[in-house]
Amino acid sequence: MKINHDKTVAEVTVVFARYETALVENDVAQLDLLFWDSQHTVRYGVAENLYGFQEIAAFRAQRPAAGLARSIARSVITTFGDDFATTSIEFVRDSGARGRQSQTWVRFENGWRVVAAHVSLMQSA
Repeated sequence: MKINHDKTVAEVTVVFARYETALVENDVAQLDLLFWDSQHTVRYGVAENLYGFQEIAAFRAQRPAAGLARSIARSVITTFGDDFATTSIEFVRDSGARGRQSQTWVRFENGWRVVAAHVSLMQSA
């Protein structure tokens, strides 16, 4: 199995950038497109546990669009073979809040999709 094959890392980097742009711009349609449309998809958020694509989509549709801007302080993308990857970031919101996000990505026939995600804020020192 190839770990971090250049071509696969480049593909995941591009799709993750699409995700990040969609997130901070609250492009709900793009965010929905980038998650696997399955009852098996899971997203644990700062204050919510979402099971299945329908719960994730419903959350995104009603989430306030304010305060989504953030910068990435650190990023790690790891690919396993040509069809499986993880992305892990530390981020800083404009408010100064620090957080972290991890995603598991799988390449399906219709492209790369998030199958599991976790977002959490870090306690202030």
